[in-house]
Amino acid sequence: MTATVEQGLAALRGLGGVEEMRGLAARGYGAGFRPAANVHIHLPPNFSAFESVGQAVDLAAAQNVRIVGATNYYDYGVYGAFAARARAAGIFPLFGLEIISLEDALVRDRVLVNDPNNPGRMYVCGKGAVGVAAPSPRAAALLATIRRNDTGRMAEMTARTARLFAAAGLDTGLDAGAVIDRIVARHGAPRETVTIQERHIAMAFQEALFDRVAPAERAARLAEVFGAPCEAPPNDAVKVQGEIRSRLLKAGKPAFVKETFLGFAEAYELILALRAVPCYPTLADGADPVCAYEDPPAALIERMRDRKLFMAEYIPVRNTPAVLRRYVTAVRAAGMPVVAGTEHNTLDLLPIEPACVGGAPIPPDIRAIFLEGARVVAAHQFLALHGACGYVDAEGALNPDYRSDGERIAAFAALGAAVVQRYVDTFPQE
Repeated sequence: MTATVEQGLAALRGLGGVEEMRGLAARGYGAGFRPAANVHIHLPPNFSAFESVGQAVDLAAAQNVRIVGATNYYDYGVYGAFAARARAAGIFPLFGLEIISLEDALVRDRVLVNDPNNPGRMYVCGKGAVGVAAPSPRAAALLATIRRNDTGRMAEMTARTARLFAAAGLDTGLDAGAVIDRIVARHGAPRETVTIQERHIAMAFQEALFDRVAPAERAARLAEVFGAPCEAPPNDAVKVQGEIRSRLLKAGKPAFVKETFLGFAEAYELILALRAVPCYPTLADGADPVCAYEDPPAALIERMRDRKLFMAEYIPVRNTPAVLRRYVTAVRAAGMPVVAGTEHNTLDLLPIEPACVGGAPIPPDIRAIFLEGARVVAAHQFLALHGACGYVDAEGALNPDYRSDGERIAAFAALGAAVVQRYVDTFPQE
């Protein structure tokens, strides 16, 4: 029998009642357990470094990362298998989502937010999304709109790319259906759960090229497709995929199709409808120069407050330790919890525990802030499963039961520590 998302949530709900867990938190239960945490990975059929959910969880277990958050785009059926495999491995699962939104005013003003190449495009995440098991009618409608828009756009981009390859004498036979076939074959995912991403298209055409063209001839054939010399080594699949994306699929390139994204307000509504904490994923020095929307940290914090984004996320592999410290300490001092992840949304099979650029370790005090944030998400997820107000309410307002931001974070972090400890005591590694 295939594990369902609701079964995974039921196991978390069954850890205990709210008052029981709050009592344990008040006595310091779980405070001494300080696991490594990663609250943002993409699981297949999203484009992912992982071949399967099992591989992702097994690697986390082998590397002793005991809190892991899935943060997929637009379909969450795989979360059932994720929760079941995590339970067997003694890993606490967090459920999340990522959405790409577009703000017309920021597009008009050419403001780069957290995408260094596309003005007005804003990535936004939801953490502790217990509503993914049974989306409300409004959430389901918004998700259907996203998938419909994405499906049409990706089908047209695939068709345009196929025509460019055919004009260069390489009939790949690829269309959107064939790209989905490859994703299903690679990951064993149900077809209806697949959402094509640009990286999927690039991979499909790279694989078709490698299947049909000898290594010595690939650079010349790609030069015909691109209309310019190919820079990627002809035997490096990942770099060829990257060049296909940059030369053909990006804005202003011949296979690009204009996006139709939700506006920020609708993306925010979807996150709340799925009962998650809205969270701003910060690029910081992952872009050079830093995107205008995020510079300096004080200005970013005010913009986050204006949008009721009371949690921030970092993907430290993009950041130097010094810049990471500058941003994280500023956001935390402003009374917002902060979390970290790796995404794993390329084929690079990085370590599961987050690290900075070049593998530099995250400073211990910053790592402690990230663990605190992961515990806050765990507490929100637990409370929401019990029908209680989490870190934010259904309107995105902060839980009002606390006198200050610091008191709220401390209480949620303590509750989250107790919840995680009860979980690992209940479900030890098999």
